[in-house]
Amino acid sequence: MMQRRTALGLALAAGLAPHLAQAQAWRPTRPVRLVVPFAPGGSNDIVGRIIAEAAGNILGQPVVVENRAGAGSVIGTEHVARSPADGYTVLINSAHASVPALVARVPYDTINDFVGVAVAGFSPHVLAANPRTPATNAAELIALLRANPGRFNFASAGIGSGVHLAGEIFRGISNTQFEMVHYRGGGPGVAALVSGEAQFGTPTMASSLGQVRGGALRALAVASSQRSPALPDVPSATEAGIPGFIFEEFFPMLAPAGTQAPIVAALGAAFQTAIQQSAPRLNELAGVVPRAGFETPDQVMNLVREGVKTYTDVLRAAGVRPE
Repeated sequence: MMQRRTALGLALAAGLAPHLAQAQAWRPTRPVRLVVPFAPGGSNDIVGRIIAEAAGNILGQPVVVENRAGAGSVIGTEHVARSPADGYTVLINSAHASVPALVARVPYDTINDFVGVAVAGFSPHVLAANPRTPATNAAELIALLRANPGRFNFASAGIGSGVHLAGEIFRGISNTQFEMVHYRGGGPGVAALVSGEAQFGTPTMASSLGQVRGGALRALAVASSQRSPALPDVPSATEAGIPGFIFEEFFPMLAPAGTQAPIVAALGAAFQTAIQQSAPRLNELAGVVPRAGFETPDQVMNLVREGVKTYTDVLRAAGVRPE
């Protein structure tokens, strides 16, 4: 494990070298806003706050997390798209690539209104239930839902969120019917699961890890082909008998289009270094694993572009249309 971490660190450092040289051309003179387009407590909020402190130390100015929730991340994302392209506003939004597949009228261009800064990491979603829900594994949950169509509530993080998308994928592969309830972010969605207001959901690992470990939520499966090191006792989707339930969120960090290249380079170097420094905490607290290969703006935006196509294709195949 240590050798893998060292290799990752060396790969990231090698990729950051040219950016660090360019970064000397621009330094912020006031705090930088990191906009999280969801309520506090969700995965983007947790990941953003882990990274913000380290990035602020590197930039020499605080990186302040600002929550702008609403419309499944659309409100906060539009705010960033319309913000001055001066380096003082950055977005972190794991739902960025899924929104066009689920929202009929997006008030910004997902690709052309932004420039890539970094990717904070990758993390699978979790199929989880309130412990009072009479299902101790994925097969029992599916049987329960099929026997009671439309009677159980699913906790979504909002229309267009990754949780919404993961829920639609689960609905399609499990051939079940349930009530999709949209909350104003991952935090409120998980709170609804814990309280029993919603009986099950597919929350992000970051927003549900503490509740699963503490027993407030029952994890039935991890939405990946292999178990997660953060939840080693929870079966993978393949082991749980739902091999098609594979959904891994990623956390792109973006600036408004038109931000000058030296500023983007400085932000990219700072945030990518902060992500590298914060890797152990990201994994332990959020189940998020950073990966090399997303050091340039084009690499970040190509990942977003691929995500838009993948999510749209999956949902259209499942019969889901934008709302």
